[in-house]
Amino acid sequence: MTQQIEGRRRVRLNRDRVLQAAVSLADEAGIDELSMRRLGQELGVVPMALYKHVANKEELLDGMVEAIISEIDTAVGGADWKKAVKLRVLSARAVLQRHRWARQVLESRTNQTHAVLGYMDSFIAMFLAGGFSVDLTHHVMHAMGSRIWGFTQELFDDGPGGGAAVEVSPEVQAAVFEQMAARYPNIFQVATAASHDEGSVVGRGCDDQFEFEFALDLLLDGFERLHRQGWTSRQAKKQQRNEG
Repeated sequence: MTQQIEGRRRVRLNRDRVLQAAVSLADEAGIDELSMRRLGQELGVVPMALYKHVANKEELLDGMVEAIISEIDTAVGGADWKKAVKLRVLSARAVLQRHRWARQVLESRTNQTHAVLGYMDSFIAMFLAGGFSVDLTHHVMHAMGSRIWGFTQELFDDGPGGGAAVEVSPEVQAAVFEQMAARYPNIFQVATAASHDEGSVVGRGCDDQFEFEFALDLLLDGFERLHRQGWTSRQAKKQQRNEG
């Protein structure tokens, strides 16, 4: 009976199921806990059975990236380019917030898979459909960088890997503020200028979503201005040479 059940499990096993199980395991236990052995246990198969669907762990990780890309909303039909780009970026950000391990995996990928290239191609298409020149679009993509995936490396990173928030007493917090104000007055002034969650600069940090959208809007407005001016890199470089 056990052999019959195991046989049915193996018949139903396919690449999509393997990838979805890997995504779920990474969501629940973290990417560091993901291994072929652990994934096999989750699926009720021996690890060797997985290699029929993914050649190795690197291919598994590539497939997991493919799976999360499929969750990102496609461009909204009829929307102007700026709205379409912003909606796509914020959708990607929401996906990465659901799958906290995804940023680490995306940053570690050295292979440009079909899924990654397809996503980048469709992202470029939104600018071209908006009337952007190929030249301007090239530089726009450089400026966007990792923002097309919904994240960016912040100057003050409170995200994953940035350290856990530490609860401190008001007295200790006041002492930290005093020392920072004396040693790094400009950083202190900027860091305390905006409101922070629960009023704690040390323990909480900035509103990451607001700061991300603020920077994204600045970029999109800048792209729009250059597009309307008919900007070209050749003209910009010529101007730089003349000014130099």
